[in-house]
Amino acid sequence: MSKPVVTIEYCPKCGWLLRSAYFAQELLTTFAEELGGVTLKPSETSGTFLISIDEQLIFDRKVKGRFPEIKELKQLVRDIACPDKSLGHSDK
Repeated sequence: MSKPVVTIEYCPKCGWLLRSAYFAQELLTTFAEELGGVTLKPSETSGTFLISIDEQLIFDRKVKGRFPEIKELKQLVRDIACPDKSLGHSDK
């Protein structure tokens, strides 16, 4: 079975590349064994910030009206990619 891949689609005009790269770094550090990778995808649509796992949308900035907290993002990814994994302090 192939490992899940997270895609972070962001608006480059909004200056969200650094935030996207930070999220990617955090996910790759936390899920080094569980993820097949994190893809950063510049969006053509202004204001876009979407996070998905294997095409399944898990976070949409426009719907939530905010960016995810890193703890929240790790929980969302964990729940799909490896539900049995403990996140330690991020689980509380």
